[in-house]
Amino acid sequence: MNTAEDRLKKIEAQEYQDMVDQTKPKPTVVKNCIWAFVVGGLICTLGQVIMNFFSARGLSQVDAGSATAVVLVFLAALFTGLGWYDVLGKRAGAGSIVPITGFANAIVASAMEFKREGYIFGVGARIFSVAGPTLVFGFVVAVVIGLIKVVFG
Repeated sequence: MNTAEDRLKKIEAQEYQDMVDQTKPKPTVVKNCIWAFVVGGLICTLGQVIMNFFSARGLSQVDAGSATAVVLVFLAALFTGLGWYDVLGKRAGAGSIVPITGFANAIVASAMEFKREGYIFGVGARIFSVAGPTLVFGFVVAVVIGLIKVVFG
């Protein structure tokens, strides 16, 4: 009697699994990887074009790099505020989180999310809820690298 019940449960479980396999969306890993690569590459290419523009205007490589970072952060923040960066992120996936633009997007998106709670307790208190761990990790790594350079440098 127990084996009949066990066989019935196995059959039901297999039928359920077959139904789940038929209805779940098929993964599009290759397509997602290609989109991420293309969009991430385009963002990096835009950064290089901006850097070349500043270099051609007489800025040193360091100053051109700083100006490029400012422009990319501004553009990412602007596009996040306009809602365009979310559209890009849905299409490009990981390609849209190239470090500098992705970081700017994370800061602005969390600020926009908590704006309704007020500027002090909403935006001011929670703006770094997403970016805070990244900043802490960056600070710790910078200190460790600095110590290694001082000790072994």
